[in-house]
Amino acid sequence: MIQGAANLGERLIEACGRSGIAPALVGADETIDYRSFANSAGETAESLRKARIEADEPVLLAVSNRVRDLAGLCGIWLAGGVAVPVHRTSLEATVATLARRTGARLLVNMHPDRAVPASLAADTPVTSRGVPPPPRPLLAGAAYILFTSGSTGEPKGVVLAHDRFSRKLDMIDAALAFVAGERTLLPLQLTFIFGHWVSLLILLRGGTLELCEKFEAPVALEHLAGTRVRRVALVPTMLRALLPVAEARAGARYSGAIMVGGEPLPAALGRRYRALWPAAALGDIYGLTETGSCDFFLPPEEYDEAAGSIGRPGPGIEFRLSPGDGELQIRTPTAMRGYLDAPEPTAAAFDEGWFRTGDLARSRADGRVELVGRAKDLIFRGGNKISPLELERVFAEHPEVAGALAVGAPDALKGEALHLLIVPREGARLDQARLIDWARERLERFKLPDHIHFAAELPLGRSGKADRATLRQLIQAKTPPGR
Repeated sequence: MIQGAANLGERLIEACGRSGIAPALVGADETIDYRSFANSAGETAESLRKARIEADEPVLLAVSNRVRDLAGLCGIWLAGGVAVPVHRTSLEATVATLARRTGARLLVNMHPDRAVPASLAADTPVTSRGVPPPPRPLLAGAAYILFTSGSTGEPKGVVLAHDRFSRKLDMIDAALAFVAGERTLLPLQLTFIFGHWVSLLILLRGGTLELCEKFEAPVALEHLAGTRVRRVALVPTMLRALLPVAEARAGARYSGAIMVGGEPLPAALGRRYRALWPAAALGDIYGLTETGSCDFFLPPEEYDEAAGSIGRPGPGIEFRLSPGDGELQIRTPTAMRGYLDAPEPTAAAFDEGWFRTGDLARSRADGRVELVGRAKDLIFRGGNKISPLELERVFAEHPEVAGALAVGAPDALKGEALHLLIVPREGARLDQARLIDWARERLERFKLPDHIHFAAELPLGRSGKADRATLRQLIQAKTPPGR
């Protein structure tokens, strides 16, 4: 275990003392060791103190997977602030909204030379603008305010506490066994919790983190085909993009650990990787920002027998399925403090201490849990409820399909029509009629798609996940009224 001080910044500094001049972070044009990381974090904390940061004050943190971004995060914590990560490529309106909602008047931008929206631009790593916001009891002892994707409305600010997230990191480490000196590749962005827990565990364990500013399949394969990278963290959409590149270079094999999370990993996609890289350790992880991430684990040694499930809950995690609709609910001591300035949505997110995930699930005979779909994504077609995840899993089994994404769109006759976007594999010859005929033996008639669309890739959100909301908007924009 890597237990220590409750403040995550202090824990990172303790880790720096143990690791000394070992490489901590590697980027495209810069590498820093643990001693340099600690010095940079300390300087940032001192600058924030000179700016008269108040206890538990929100601080905007500009990030884009640059090597000193995490030192800025550590500096915020050492100074007693609460980090609000915002990507350097964000729209000006997005930055303005985060600043307004958090009341942040302090900005940390460890790479002021990088192009950013005007409100993130600064000549120095620490900038102060305006006056401190009034104190909020919810932020006492908080480490982060992480804003969710907001696909169904305005993003919510998830408040995570130092002590609870520290506890979750210890639990994740017990499940995944991070090792000192190990090198991990991270193409996940630091605006999302998946990227954060991976980064923190690598640093707390004394490993080396290779940061990718942007995921590019050929570049990622070059990293993985080398002998140094022993772990990589990916979402399934990245695996889909990487697959044809890896298959075209059969000699570029990877034998390390592949940590997958962020969205369901289709069994068909997992099997393709198991065939392509049989020596690789493929594992699936399920969790939410609101629960501190990583609540269920499907470890590599169990993957082949349980592909398509999310495995079993980690230590200290309880779950139940609601009797009405089978919603997966989780009770954990590492849950969020709440949504920022939103007591009513916070209360609605819990049922007597159980967090309502919004995911529909079922328990398998072997005790593992399998996701069925999202309650908000259910398609109501002609009086029937259809899970888009079920359709995607079926069509992903087709040997010529690289990816699938299903949504419902308004239809005057059926209520909602069922639309399916297919990404064909290279060289495939697919059309709607042939796919429907293939699916007739695998799906009930009322679940067959009304429309099948084809594209070179799935639409993605900022987190790299397949984005149903974007697909639905594109379809509705092309569908004539009354259809």
